Amino acid sequence: MNGDTAWAVYETRLSKVLNYIHEHLDEELDMDRLAEIACLSSYHWHRIYRAIYGETLAATVKRLRLHRAAGEIVATDLSVSNIARRFGYPNVQSFNRIFRSVYGMPPARYRKEGSHRNFDTSYQGKASSMFDVSIRQIPQTHLAGVAHSGSYMQIGKAFEQLFGALYARGLARPDMRMIGIYLDDPDIVAADDLRSYACVTAKAGLPVAQPLESRTIEGGDYAVLRHKGPYANMHKAYEWLYAEWLPKSGRRLRDSVMFEEYLNNPREVAPTELLTEIHMPLA
Repeated sequence: MNGDTAWAVYETRLSKVLNYIHEHLDEELDMDRLAEIACLSSYHWHRIYRAIYGETLAATVKRLRLHRAAGEIVATDLSVSNIARRFGYPNVQSFNRIFRSVYGMPPARYRKEGSHRNFDTSYQGKASSMFDVSIRQIPQTHLAGVAHSGSYMQIGKAFEQLFGALYARGLARPDMRMIGIYLDDPDIVAADDLRSYACVTAKAGLPVAQPLESRTIEGGDYAVLRHKGPYANMHKAYEWLYAEWLPKSGRRLRDSVMFEEYLNNPREVAPTELLTEIHMPLA
C-alpha cells in the first residue's frame, strides 16, 4: 500500500469515527470501541487522530460537549443540572467547574451575562451604538467544502471531515481561510432540515472528489460584523444585524447567501476568544 492509498484509508476510517462521536456525544464513549470502528489498535489510533486533527480525542469530546451545552444554556430554559446530565456530566458541580474553566464563568451566570447579551437590546439598551459594522467589497472567492445537514450548532462535524480529507489528500495549505456558508433561516426551517457548508478558500480548479465539493462566494458589497465569543452566541448578532443595523443603514439586502469567516481556531483558543466575521450581502 503506497502513502497516498494509506492516507485515503485513514480518511475513510476516521470519517466513520467522527460520525460515531457526533451521534453518540451524550453517551459514554468507549475508546476501544472507537479504535474498533477505525480498524486500528488503540495505540496507533490515537496518534493518527492527533496527527490529522491537531488535538487528542478526549479534547475533541470535551470541546464538543461544552459547545453544545453552551448552546442549550443560551437558547433554552432547561436547568443547568438537566443540561449537565444530557452531555455526560452527572455531577453538576463538576460540570460547573469545567464550564467555568473554559467559558470564564459558571453556566448560570453565563446564561445571564454571556457575550450573547451584548446584542440583546432589551438587556443592553445601547447595543445599536456599541457595535461597528464595516462595508467591504469582497471579490468572488472559490471554496472547497463539505456539505452539512442539520443544526448549525453541529457544523463542526463537517469541518472535521473537511480537514481530514484535505490533510489525507495532501491539499491542505496554511493560507486557507475557514468559511461557513448557511443556506437557510433557522427561525423558519426545522433544525434537521438546515443546509450549510463547511469550507476553506481554495484556488479555482482545485481537484475535489467526495466528500469535497466546489463552492463560490459571490463578489460584491458586504456588511461585516466582527463577533468575539462562543459560536453558540452568534444568533443574537444575526438578530441585531437585521433588526437594528440594517433598517438604520440605508442599505438593501442582495439576494445572496450570508457567510462567516473564522479568524482563529477553536482547537487553539478559548471559546471566549473566538473571532468570527459575519458577512451580510448588500445590493
